[in-house]
Amino acid sequence: MATARIPTLDIRRFTDPSSPGDREAFVAALGACYREWGFAGIRGHGIATDLVDRAYDAFKRFFALPQDVKMKYHVPGSGGARGYTPFMVETAKDSLYPDLKEFWHIGREIPDDSPYRAVMPPNLWPEEVPEFRELGYGLYQALDALGSKLLSALALHIGLPEQFFADKTNYGNSILRPIHYPPITTPDIPNVRAGAHEDINFITLLVGASAEGLEVLSRKGEWIPFTADEDTIVVNIGDMLQRLTNHVYPSTTHRVVNPPGEKARQPRYSVPFFLHPNPDFVIDVLPSCVSADNPSRYPEPITAQGYLEQRLREIKLK
Repeated sequence: MATARIPTLDIRRFTDPSSPGDREAFVAALGACYREWGFAGIRGHGIATDLVDRAYDAFKRFFALPQDVKMKYHVPGSGGARGYTPFMVETAKDSLYPDLKEFWHIGREIPDDSPYRAVMPPNLWPEEVPEFRELGYGLYQALDALGSKLLSALALHIGLPEQFFADKTNYGNSILRPIHYPPITTPDIPNVRAGAHEDINFITLLVGASAEGLEVLSRKGEWIPFTADEDTIVVNIGDMLQRLTNHVYPSTTHRVVNPPGEKARQPRYSVPFFLHPNPDFVIDVLPSCVSADNPSRYPEPITAQGYLEQRLREIKLK
């Protein structure tokens, strides 16, 4: 029996104004894919391979620094909001073991007099890797723009105006997270590189996802490997969008497993972009996503910031 495959779609069908029929077909295909999987591969996104490669190189050079140097950029008590989080701190919700990874957080650049400054601190930048800032924030902005296009298509799919999400994510507390999964040198360890979990945010865009290890839990309860082509960005639904759409778009459980044999002895790097709404956005079930067959599951609204803080405590970052 053939293994189920998560579809990969070309977003140029949506962004090219010369083909309106293709545009509508893309919206329908993207919506159907997310209803079934909560995941999709996106190609034709226009993010330069050179930018991705150079950013990955800068991130790798940071993670190769001595631990005492990296710890200069760790901010205790911040929930890892900016800067460096060391190995084996974050723990998937309800997991007994911490994840086998270290990571860095890049957030949105906002002015100091912004009303969001209290919950969106300034970025930290490692002086040891001078290009880190330019490349890291360049990739942040490129993925933020791509995420906005995908949200426009999803809005159309559930009967909302195309620009519905624009003023709800323009100051979103979004995060670019370069991750390093070090080589696994001890056999029979109980924890995996990233335990089974769902993401917190609206959507997650994973660039450079061509390394093996990502697995997605299907509706039938089967773990489906999703190793994307080099030119493909993996985009999945997070819990905030699942809640807003009353599970029309499900937030699908996924994990990063330890590869077999010698591959486990190689490091793994990945760079997800977690697209969040503005901190004061109220997550309240959309009326268009409520029906007799799908009654509202969330009678109590919650702000995006309140939801984020609740989840950060659950995954032991706060």
